[in-house]
Amino acid sequence: MTAMHETSDDAVRSQADFVAGVDFSEVMALEEIEPDLFRANFVYDDEFRLFGGQVAAQALLAAGRTVGADRLPHSLHGYFLRSGQCAHPTLFEVHRDRDGRNYSARHVVARQGGQVIFTAVMSFAVDNPGVDNQVIVAPEVASVDECEQIPVPRLFAHEWGLLDQLTPELPFPERFWSRCTSNLGDDPLLHAAAVTYMSDGSSGLGRLHDGSNTTGASLDHAVWFHQPVRADEWLLNVMEPTRTAHGRGLYTGSMFTQDGVLAVSLAQQALFRPLG
Repeated sequence: MTAMHETSDDAVRSQADFVAGVDFSEVMALEEIEPDLFRANFVYDDEFRLFGGQVAAQALLAAGRTVGADRLPHSLHGYFLRSGQCAHPTLFEVHRDRDGRNYSARHVVARQGGQVIFTAVMSFAVDNPGVDNQVIVAPEVASVDECEQIPVPRLFAHEWGLLDQLTPELPFPERFWSRCTSNLGDDPLLHAAAVTYMSDGSSGLGRLHDGSNTTGASLDHAVWFHQPVRADEWLLNVMEPTRTAHGRGLYTGSMFTQDGVLAVSLAQQALFRPLG
C-alpha cells in the first residue's frame, strides 16, 4: 500500500469475494481530506488495472461536491494517463476554474502514489429553459424482459441486458440495456456518476477486430448529459465505431431511456494496434 492510505493487506478484499454484495454508494464514497481534496478509499484485490470508469465517476463526484446544489453536470472530458491500481486509494484534487452566473467549470487531477493517473475538465450548469430537438432516434430493439440479464464484468452493482450474442467477431456488446442495481435515491449527482461509471463498460470498436489488430487501453473519454437521468432504471446503449488510424480507434455512443429519449451521448478513443 502507498503511504497515503493505511490499509492492511487483510483489508484489501478480492473482487470475486464481495462483488455481489457491494452497494454502488460504497464504491463512490469519498473522504474529504481538506477543501477541494478528496480520497476514494474503496480498494480491492484484482489482477487487472483499475477500471477507468470508476476513476472518471469518482472524479465527477468530487467536482460536483464543490459546486452549488442547483448545478448539475452536463459534460466531462477526461484523459487516462497511467494505469491505476485497484488495491490503492485514489486522491482527487479539484481546481475551481470558474463559477459564472449559469455555469461552473472544474479541473480534476486523480493521483495514486504521487503520480497522475487521470485528469479531466468538467462543466456544471443550472437548469435553463431551451428548445428541445432530438435528431437521433432510438433503434427498435427487444425489451429488457426479452434479454439475457447478466452482471457487468468487473463492474460493481451494475447489470446488462444483452441484445447481441457475444462472439470472437463481437467481443464487446454494442447494443445493450444497462442499469445500476443499487438504490441510488434521488441525488442527481450520484446518478450522473453511475452513468459515467457504466459509460466506460463496453466498446464500439469490437467489430473492427480483424485477427491482426485489436483495441487496447482507453486514451480519452467524453460524456455529455442532455438531461438528468436515473441510472437505476434501464438505459439503452448504442455504440458505433467511427475510425481507426495511427494506432488509435474512436467510437461514439448514445444512451436512451426506455421511452426513447436520448439522455446521454459519449465518445471514446482507445489504442487500436496489431496483436503483440
